Amino acid sequence: MYPDDLVMPMKQELTDKGFQDLTSAAAVNEAIKKDATTLLMINSVCGCAAGAARPGAVFSLTGDKKPAQLITVFAGYDKEAVEEARKHLAPFPPSSPCIALFKDGELVHMLERHHIEGNPAGAIAANLQAAYDEYC
Repeated sequence: MYPDDLVMPMKQELTDKGFQDLTSAAAVNEAIKKDATTLLMINSVCGCAAGAARPGAVFSLTGDKKPAQLITVFAGYDKEAVEEARKHLAPFPPSSPCIALFKDGELVHMLERHHIEGNPAGAIAANLQAAYDEYC
């Protein structure tokens, strides 16, 4: 597990922008199963999370349409919550970072790590905004 002093600032980048930090399996299940649109980010310490995923997720929320609920779990830190979140991402393999959009408990859009690596935050945001236009 990563040390608190490394992880907390990376968590705060999202929680300061309205993401709810979930740390248990029960909290993940409760959030994802709501009748609403939910954006889930599996956060991580890697460079593509810092350079593209977190800023892209935050920037995606500047448009008119956006998910009703924003949630995050942290890979390598919130083990129980991450394991539960990944169950909801099937058939996609474990990936961190990754960003998923749910509508009424159903996975409707997924950005895996390979969609994030090498892309700028603006491209991540545009991809998510297109999903919001369709599902939110």
